[in-house]
Amino acid sequence: MAEKTWVIDDRPNERFPIWTRGNVGEVFPAVVSPLTWSLFGADAERGWRDAFAAFGALSDDDYDDVFPALVGVFGGYCYLNVSLHRVLAVRTPGLSPPDMDRAIFGESEAPPYEPAPGDKKLKATLKIARTVAGTLFAKSLPQLDTDKATVAEWVARQPDPATADRAALRRTIDEFRGLFRELFGNHILTTFRATIPTGVLADLCTNKLHDPGLVVRLLGGIGMVESAEPARRLWRLGRVVAGDAALTELFDAGLDDLPARLFEEPAAAVFLALLADFRAEFGSRGPNEWEGSSPTWGTDIGLVLAAVGAMRRAEADHDPDHQHAALEADRAAATAKARAGLKPLTRRQFDAAVRSAALLSQGRERSKTTVIRALHTYRLAVLELAGRATDDPTDAFMVTVDELDAFLDDPASFAETIAERRAQRDRLALLDPPFVFIGTQPDPETWTSRAGLPSDRAAVGTVLHGIAGCPGVARGRARV
Repeated sequence: MAEKTWVIDDRPNERFPIWTRGNVGEVFPAVVSPLTWSLFGADAERGWRDAFAAFGALSDDDYDDVFPALVGVFGGYCYLNVSLHRVLAVRTPGLSPPDMDRAIFGESEAPPYEPAPGDKKLKATLKIARTVAGTLFAKSLPQLDTDKATVAEWVARQPDPATADRAALRRTIDEFRGLFRELFGNHILTTFRATIPTGVLADLCTNKLHDPGLVVRLLGGIGMVESAEPARRLWRLGRVVAGDAALTELFDAGLDDLPARLFEEPAAAVFLALLADFRAEFGSRGPNEWEGSSPTWGTDIGLVLAAVGAMRRAEADHDPDHQHAALEADRAAATAKARAGLKPLTRRQFDAAVRSAALLSQGRERSKTTVIRALHTYRLAVLELAGRATDDPTDAFMVTVDELDAFLDDPASFAETIAERRAQRDRLALLDPPFVFIGTQPDPETWTSRAGLPSDRAAVGTVLHGIAGCPGVARGRARV
């Protein structure tokens, strides 16, 4: 692209030309707001580099002064660099570029890997080998516990947004910016370390046990995953509604004005107390939660009530605890089956990989939860500041961090800029960005309209291909 499409667009580079929406499209599914990316996009790149340096894969001289080289925004959408992740694969013992494509990006339209001078580096391979060994035999993740405690202490120190002055709220935003790089780097490092035991298990299941599908069962039912707790609590809220005639009648009347009707209903007092506890603990979570402008369970009570409204109609056997127990039992059975089919030395490697996979899976979700909690604290500070300056607090996310103070001083002077950016964002949101691009992203005028995407209905017998996240069968009505 000769010119930026979106105000915060990064510049693609010639040295590492292949970019993909794979994986990162789940984290940033929509157009990224100017404030979000200008605040921590550069530190996302730096944190990713920190993670790869700690992993042993890449060092400063691998980047050729290119910035960004790993993660960037193009045409308003976030992308990951394929080229450098393939270099990591080349340097990792037992891993190949196609393995990396499948593990990180799923089914990719990217061209096949072509070796380049400098891709192989013995020093990096030896460092990665040490990381692999240390990961397989790790018994704890103390850095993630430290990060969690640091963020909890930082959040507790922040002033109440409703009563804090502007200077205090701006400090919250600036302090988050300082925290983000290390927190995000530790999250990325944990994520990539988690691929090590998973890869070992996949290799053993395929080449020793001749049952590739077994690995999915081995990774199901892992307990103490922080991201699972909100679902358990939402389920309980749903059961409270399902078991109370007055609450059921309120929900049956629809979601419109439901919060007001609940607060007027004396019989809803217990439910509302449980709901308040849920939002206080999990208010940072929600759809598109890495994007600062997106509503969360803490900022939009309607999101929680909609989830509870769906949960209350579920059959009793959908209880997350029952589901987890079934997965846990199946995991134990799959583990026993696998161990019985392995020779003693290989069994030791298998046992280490199973333990490590559980530890790193829990750690990956813990590190993500830690980052999201810190991010939500900055989100609340921005919304409070903007709410004092304009009728629509999300206007603040249409300016860059360098423009924020000027916007807060004189919102009217940004009215035209914000209107133009909102209109452009809305236009980009109607388009489907290319999943992969090489060198230069195609002009948005050539992108497919989302309205024109294929909408053929799946028929009986249709097979949908993807990456399995969990074993089992689910039945229900899908709404898109």
